Amino acid sequence: MAAWIDRTERLHDFDHLPGRLVGLDTEFMRTDSFAPKLALIQIEIDSRIALIDPIADIDMSVLARRLGDPNTISIMHSASEDLDALSSLLPNSLGTLFDTQIAAAFCGLGAGLGYQKLVLIVCGVDLPKGETRSDWLQRPLTPSQLEYAAQDVIHLPVLHADLSARLSSRGFADWHAEDCARMLARARHREPDLQPQTAYRGAAEWTREQQARLRRVLIWRDATARRIDKPRPWILDDPRILDLAANPPANANELAERGRGLRALRGTERAELLEVLRSPLSAEELDFECIPAAADGEERRVIRALKEIVTTRAGELDLPEGLLCSRRHLESLYLSRQWPAALEGWRKPLLHDALMNRLSEL
Repeated sequence: MAAWIDRTERLHDFDHLPGRLVGLDTEFMRTDSFAPKLALIQIEIDSRIALIDPIADIDMSVLARRLGDPNTISIMHSASEDLDALSSLLPNSLGTLFDTQIAAAFCGLGAGLGYQKLVLIVCGVDLPKGETRSDWLQRPLTPSQLEYAAQDVIHLPVLHADLSARLSSRGFADWHAEDCARMLARARHREPDLQPQTAYRGAAEWTREQQARLRRVLIWRDATARRIDKPRPWILDDPRILDLAANPPANANELAERGRGLRALRGTERAELLEVLRSPLSAEELDFECIPAAADGEERRVIRALKEIVTTRAGELDLPEGLLCSRRHLESLYLSRQWPAALEGWRKPLLHDALMNRLSEL
């Protein structure tokens, strides 16, 4: 039976439970905001389950202290978005993470495996899926929601024990721990992308001024979305960003007409955007990373050759190719000729020399 916690003193009762292992999950909503709205925190400690209501007036410091302790191992499944939702509670993220989805990939059970599928494989339990798209901000939560939320953590200790044994037997425990630590490091240092224009390869043939303006608008959109806590497309969707950056409006009336229907582009933001679009570009703004051209036959040929190396090495290790090296990292390597930071650590000795030598030959 899961305990419902909406008072600080009840949370303190759980803090006194022994054990380094904490099963952890969250429910959050992100339909109308930039930041996820934390709606529920589920924990499992020493075979007891608590459903913590973050909407209630609770002092969460005791929970943050325990989860942030390096001696506490938080067991989570596909933790990235949950860490984002927990960022206000855990500014320094977790102490130690054991991600069961990453572990499953290292154990040969499949890449990107969902929690329900993993529980079925390891525990033989077929979990209900009916509350996946529930409104988790409503109160009170329904009995079905409460049961679903509890199921999200009740199996985590068994998954941890099973996957830990498999990781050790396959010799991948240290690599898994490194990838989990890397995920925590990213959660601690989430910074806005300073070169967002590079993702818009369809604008590669634009003039330097147009590309610089596109970069300026994208950076403004991101900062504005964070400030007013609205989804980026509510302020400016991608088609209109490209349209406005390529052909700035002559005046406020034209911008209002071309921005019709955008739910978060109001008077203040519209005035800011007009200034962003119309003001001259500085020399500093014109010094940026140009948008790479759309992939041509040569790039595809080189990426295929590099991917063959990854495929072979992944087969030798019995690991999913995407876990070893994703295509986007090969594209980054091809375009920059610089070793991607994401391929540092355990991946580098496995791939660096083979990929760099092959790249120099092509």
